Amino acid sequence: MRFLVVGGLAVNAHGLLRFTKDVGIVVELVPESITRAFGALETIGYRPVIPITANDFSDADLRSRLAREKNMKVLQFWSDRHPETSLDVFVTCSFDFDDEYEKAGRKPLAESGAVAYFTLATLIAMKREVGRERDLITFRSLSSE
Repeated sequence: MRFLVVGGLAVNAHGLLRFTKDVGIVVELVPESITRAFGALETIGYRPVIPITANDFSDADLRSRLAREKNMKVLQFWSDRHPETSLDVFVTCSFDFDDEYEKAGRKPLAESGAVAYFTLATLIAMKREVGRERDLITFRSLSSE
């Protein structure tokens, strides 16, 4: 399964401290990676907050409709075991996943190996695209380096 860490954790990985209560990831939007991601999240107690299966989420047309008609940017996962930490999986990917995955920074994570996170340039582009005030503040911090 290939995925990239985004959001506040990726900001932290680039050396800036930013408090975050959620985890954001971009999963490679292919059926095998989606199925493995849903399975991995289920083993640690996470489930989607809306009734959707890995098979459903693997359908590119359905993801496109969710993004277009429901303005859904992420599919949120919730865990009773970890109620303070939600996990967001992006519904679409506005960049070349293979290219970004190749360039991604890597940080070790226990026995799991290395976790890939967005490059600074892509992270800034995403923050600009989302346009939330806290993201704009982070963007200004990232841009001033």
